[in-house]
Amino acid sequence: MSKPDLARAELAAGDFLRALGMSLDSEHLAATPQRMARAWAELLAPREFDLTTFPNDEGYDEMVIVREIPVRSICEHHLLPFTGRATIGYLPGERIVGLSKLARVAEHFACRPQTQERLTKQIAQWLQDHLSPQGVGVVIEAEHSCMTLRGAHATGASTRTSTLLGQLREDPESRAEFLSLADRRA
Repeated sequence: MSKPDLARAELAAGDFLRALGMSLDSEHLAATPQRMARAWAELLAPREFDLTTFPNDEGYDEMVIVREIPVRSICEHHLLPFTGRATIGYLPGERIVGLSKLARVAEHFACRPQTQERLTKQIAQWLQDHLSPQGVGVVIEAEHSCMTLRGAHATGASTRTSTLLGQLREDPESRAEFLSLADRRA
C-alpha cells in the first residue's frame, strides 16, 4: 500500500459528508474531515515488525497457543469495521517464535480492507511459510458492523473462521486439541 495523501483524503471526506447531506458549518463538524482522514490512515497502516524466532533447543513439541488477540479490520465490501479476537497456535519445528509476533502478524494482515475468511488464512499461511512449524492453527471470532449496524441489524451476532495447516489439519487428535484449546468458552 502506498503512503496516504491526507490532504486529498480530507477533501474527499468533506465531499463525502456533504454528499450525505451534512453541513460542516458547526464547530463540532468543521474539523471532522481532517479527523476522518487521519483516523482512516491510522486504521489502514500496520506497524513494522521483524519476525523474531529462536532455535527450539529444548525440542518442544507441544502446542503453543496465544488466545484473545484483539483483531480489528475493515470489511472490504462496506468499509465498515469488524472487531474480534484471534487465537493463533502452532506446533513447533526447529524454531520457536517470539509470542508477541503472533499478535503482530494478525495486525499486519488486518490493517487493510479485508474479509475475515481471507484474514484467517493469510495469518496461518504466513506463519507456515516463515516459521516452518509442524502445524499452524488460527481461529478468529468477530462481530461485523456491516451486519450489526445495517442490513440484517443482527446485533451480537459473531462469525467464527478457522484455518488449520499441517499436522493440525491432517491429524484428528491434534486438530481436536487445538480447537478445544482455542475455544473461548473453555
